[in-house]
Amino acid sequence: MPWVLSVLGLVILLLAGDALVKGAVNLSLRLGVPALIVSLTIVAFGTSAPELLISIKALLEGVPGLALGNVVGSNTANILMVLGVPALLATMHTSECRTHKTYNMMIAATVLFILLALRGVYDFWSGLILLSGLAYVLFDAFRDTQKHRECAKGAATDDLEEPEGADPDMPGWRIGLFLVLGLIGLPLGASLLVDNASIIARAYGVSDTVIGLTLVAIGTSLPELATTVMAALRRQADVALGNVIGSNIFNLLGIIGVASLVGPIDVDPEFLRFDFWVMLGASLLLIPFVYLGRDITRLWGVLLCAIYALYLTIVLM
Repeated sequence: MPWVLSVLGLVILLLAGDALVKGAVNLSLRLGVPALIVSLTIVAFGTSAPELLISIKALLEGVPGLALGNVVGSNTANILMVLGVPALLATMHTSECRTHKTYNMMIAATVLFILLALRGVYDFWSGLILLSGLAYVLFDAFRDTQKHRECAKGAATDDLEEPEGADPDMPGWRIGLFLVLGLIGLPLGASLLVDNASIIARAYGVSDTVIGLTLVAIGTSLPELATTVMAALRRQADVALGNVIGSNIFNLLGIIGVASLVGPIDVDPEFLRFDFWVMLGASLLLIPFVYLGRDITRLWGVLLCAIYALYLTIVLM
């Protein structure tokens, strides 16, 4: 039963997060908030809401290892699994992408995250530092996008992408329904998943940290995987790579940043011995695709998936 309830909690989380994004995006646009601001803030927060709720719930339940494991495991999965699996289906022509700046920010966020962990705990001040980094990333993205919009003023309106979930014809009652379902479903799903994941950990004699690094991390990476698979099949490598880099930045700076304000997150020494460095190493594996003009071919897909399978084996053992 705990397995069934864990899966049910994960499904509710994913559906509720999607509903909240759709409701918030369309409400904001109806209230006159610019689509650009919506894309940079509401969509980013909404799509990471499951991870955020899981981390906060885990802290309140006294299982900080699950909260930290969820973020670290999710970032590792985002690179090795979320980029590896789509590459098995179709080569992603990342050589055409221009992601140098955001990639540098992801590496900087990863290094900052690890340096703060050396103190042994993510506390209130750690949270403020991480959220300050996130504020800078959002401001920089806003500034760059504004410049891009100004340069593209002569372009057709269709060339300017609407934020995810935008529907100009959505009636008010449906917007309200999406918001209610999201706000109710997120805490419900988080509660089901965290409570039953802890039961599974105790039943099998593994730590909450391991459950966070594996079961919860893979589950919360499924939306990114679905998005990246579709982007790969549509030959939209920039969307695939940007999705992973953006998600990793927000997980490190936003999720743990907010969670640290709720309560201190003790850092298990095992993270500093192994998992943080795997996360950093996986991030550095993107250098050939970002800087050296390499495409993510099927061979690279096999390699990334094999590394992730090896990592999961080591963690579970």
